[in-house]
Amino acid sequence: MRKIAIALLGAAAISCAAWAATDKAAIQPWGFDLSGMDRSVKPGDDFFEFANGNWFKRTTIPSDRTSIGSFQQLRIDSENRMKALIADLHAKPVASLTPEEHQILDLYDGFVDQAAIDARGLAPLKPTFARIAALKTLDDVAALMGDPAFIAAQDSDGIVGSGIRPDPKNSNVYVVTATQSGLGMPNRDYYLKTDDAGITATREAYKRYLVTMLGLAGETKDVEARAAAVYALEEAIANAHWASAARRDADKTYNPMTVTDLQKFAPGFNWVAYFKAQGIDPDRKVIVRENTAFPGMAATFAKTPVTVWKDYLILHTMHSAAPYLPKAVDDADFDFYGKMIGGTSQQLPRDSRAVALIDAVLPHPFGKLYAAKYFPPETKAKAEALVQNIIAAYDADIHKITWMSDVTKAKALEKLHKFTPHIGYPDRWRDYSGLEIKRDDLLGNIQRAQAFEWKYRLDRIDQPVDRNEWNMTPPTVNAYYTQSFNSIFFPAAILQPPFFDPNADDAVNYGGIGVVIGHEIGHGFDDQGSKYTGEGILQSWWTDTDRKAFEERVSALGAQYEAYEGLPGLHLNGRLTMGENIGDLSGVAISLQAYHASLHGKAAPVLDGFSGDQRFFLAFAQVWRGKYTDAAMRQQVLTNPHSPPHWRAVGPERNVDGWYEAFGVKPGDKMYIAPEQRVHLW
Repeated sequence: MRKIAIALLGAAAISCAAWAATDKAAIQPWGFDLSGMDRSVKPGDDFFEFANGNWFKRTTIPSDRTSIGSFQQLRIDSENRMKALIADLHAKPVASLTPEEHQILDLYDGFVDQAAIDARGLAPLKPTFARIAALKTLDDVAALMGDPAFIAAQDSDGIVGSGIRPDPKNSNVYVVTATQSGLGMPNRDYYLKTDDAGITATREAYKRYLVTMLGLAGETKDVEARAAAVYALEEAIANAHWASAARRDADKTYNPMTVTDLQKFAPGFNWVAYFKAQGIDPDRKVIVRENTAFPGMAATFAKTPVTVWKDYLILHTMHSAAPYLPKAVDDADFDFYGKMIGGTSQQLPRDSRAVALIDAVLPHPFGKLYAAKYFPPETKAKAEALVQNIIAAYDADIHKITWMSDVTKAKALEKLHKFTPHIGYPDRWRDYSGLEIKRDDLLGNIQRAQAFEWKYRLDRIDQPVDRNEWNMTPPTVNAYYTQSFNSIFFPAAILQPPFFDPNADDAVNYGGIGVVIGHEIGHGFDDQGSKYTGEGILQSWWTDTDRKAFEERVSALGAQYEAYEGLPGLHLNGRLTMGENIGDLSGVAISLQAYHASLHGKAAPVLDGFSGDQRFFLAFAQVWRGKYTDAAMRQQVLTNPHSPPHWRAVGPERNVDGWYEAFGVKPGDKMYIAPEQRVHLW
């Protein structure tokens, strides 16, 4: 079920990362910050340091952020733009505000009014706590976990998360999905990993946090023992969970069964009651993603007393509601999730969190304002043209691939030309007039928003799939590919420097947004996206021989990344990051070809002593400027399918022959890979 989560804004892992705080005067007219370079480092020894070393040395992570870099700085810029939109609305006469603008201001004003939140205390949670207190049997607990009204109040799924999405085997219809859930820490590694002192310290802090939050919820009796029982429960759930890398496998996570079948497959949890509460009948097909985890989770559920489940639900409710509760609760929640998990020392300002909340709760009404003010039509048109140039480069490249047969090439080209790009913002805005927002009912606003979203998705379950639906908002600094739609999406906020600048050198734009476009298209051909057809159907289109050749190459790429460390001794997980690493490598290789094609046979000019190809690679490395707290880096490596910025700036080039030629990288240089060992995909 869709969640509205804003408490960890800035602590979330970066998907396409960051324009760091840079003196604008240092940026060359062609779009690169020469002052950030460390020319004492050989490009072939560490290209990240060569391109960004001085920036890294002089840059301090803000105390209210878990990282800083090109992406994070653009996110800060996007926050400021959203704040400006709020200021514009506040400046308008109240009588002139549209209903959507009233919704936006009422939600914003209610969130920033800390005094009113403090005065209400825990009163907004009393109905939720009353429902928890009334639980008598495990079946009662299962039904409550599935109740959309309760999920809306709690913003948590219990042991399972459910949603309604396109069916991977038939992307023209919606299907219910069920996925493992139930942990208070980021993933199973935080409970089970024993060889990391940082994880051990985090576990102990979490145990203390549970005690603190039970006390803040008004519980006074045996809180230490009760908190310990909740921790033991989550640890048992973690033992049943799949590892993060395994959850990426499109084939293994496609396990259709009816709710009735699931009840037989994983007894111990009342799946019929759970889904009935959501309006889903027992004969409805459900895609059970981590299928072998479900019997273990259900067995843990069955042997856990109702009293422990009550405390579990209280604690998860307190965490999810913390941003909308008195400061003491919010601060205690931040002490663990912000400081311990994220490594930050202070909360984001309340107004920054407020605009993030509006972006999450009212994405279409607010996104409409953002796009109108900050995304001119000419930027959209130029970005669309770039997309077509990258697609053309992929076309030319696929025709030349030597390791793939003509049969598979034909299918790859068919898929390529069925890609649908979406630039800036949705073509059609959703109507939010049915969502009630009250200035003096902050938590109620969140609950009603959750219920509104669930009803929207449930109502369309038997309707045609909306293949133009966006899952990101215009102020989002990111981009993504949807396998079921075979579509790429680029929100407005990412289409600005250092990713895209209509006035910059072409080499810089191809090294920035060109690589991002190539990366997202590359997801259609990565280790999992390549399992889907051009229509978005999970169905192989490869010959067995070609698939084997592809797997050999991606296995070699995974081995390269597993040699890299995020922190000393904490190696990257090549299987977890495989799709993104393939996307990065594909994006760099293809965008470089597209840049060369854009020159139409002419030589690129030399600017500030750098050739066109050098500027391309420098621009790419500049995009991946990033500096993390140790805690955030640990979370990135353990939970995120994206490699840390340093290795995103270095890993792809090591496999691109043009990088060696551009910078004269030779045997003996630390990043050198012999030509026969370089991984060439697309």
